[in-house]
Amino acid sequence: MTTFDLIGKIVQLVAGIAVFVAVIGLILFFIDKAPKRGRDVLQLLLFLLPAVILLAVGLVYPFVLTTIAAFANRAGEFVGFDNFVWMFTQPEALITLRNTVIWVLLVPTISTIIGLAYANFIDRSRGERIYKALIFMPFAISFVGAGIIWKFVYEFRPAGRDQIGLLNQILVWLGQDPVLWLQSPPANTLLLIVVMIWVQTGFAVVVLSAAIKGIPAEQLEAAELDGTNGWQRFTNVTLPGIRGALVVVVTTISIATLKVFDIVRTMTGGNFETSVVANEMYTQAFRALEPGRGSALALVLFVLVLPIVVYNVRVLRQQKEIR
Repeated sequence: MTTFDLIGKIVQLVAGIAVFVAVIGLILFFIDKAPKRGRDVLQLLLFLLPAVILLAVGLVYPFVLTTIAAFANRAGEFVGFDNFVWMFTQPEALITLRNTVIWVLLVPTISTIIGLAYANFIDRSRGERIYKALIFMPFAISFVGAGIIWKFVYEFRPAGRDQIGLLNQILVWLGQDPVLWLQSPPANTLLLIVVMIWVQTGFAVVVLSAAIKGIPAEQLEAAELDGTNGWQRFTNVTLPGIRGALVVVVTTISIATLKVFDIVRTMTGGNFETSVVANEMYTQAFRALEPGRGSALALVLFVLVLPIVVYNVRVLRQQKEIR
């Protein structure tokens, strides 16, 4: 950077600060001169302005650029829907989409079922806090850390050598040969999904346990007096009472699963037919130097997440109206 470039940057910074101060000064002047109702509106707009600016700069502007890039090639030339055609016709891209669907179907379902069962069984039991802390601990670990931990579990060493991977050591104890778990499709995808379930189950337990505790004890006692068994009380009283929490858990885990990147990148790098949309988006944009394809994948990811968010908002709004 030359001296003139540096001076230019300084001038731009000073000008930006001056414009910001001038705008704030004008707003404060009009607030002071406006009647009370108009003053309240202006104050509200003033407090919302920084958040709106950050939202526009951090989300709206990148979204517009990504959408434009999704219809262009690496040279920035408009190519129509070619990037989307590639996504839905090439075998590698189809495997990525298939894996993403498998992740979204299995992770939220299994995590929620295990979390609900665990939360229900330990509810008001002795040592409940310890049990919750143990199951929640993986959720406090980063996805990269969880991937490294489980990569050691699946680690492979040739037959005849000491195994450091727990899974292969068990096979050796049983008289079997060690297996290249992370290089054996489609089992490797399922083994990566296990890591995500291990992480997300703690979140499900905490949220669902809190929801179960919010069910009035009178309802459970009345159901018990009516002669219902434990399963009937669970299905007729507990599940309807925690429906809102279930929706939150399933949708939150679904969104996290759609965006999963760290686990796949850390454990397999997306190789051996394990890639998912978020990982492939990174690979195409920054490894293969195809920003158009990466942007198209990002746009598809956004479209997949959007219905889940809308459904979550609608259900929560309905729950609020009922209350």
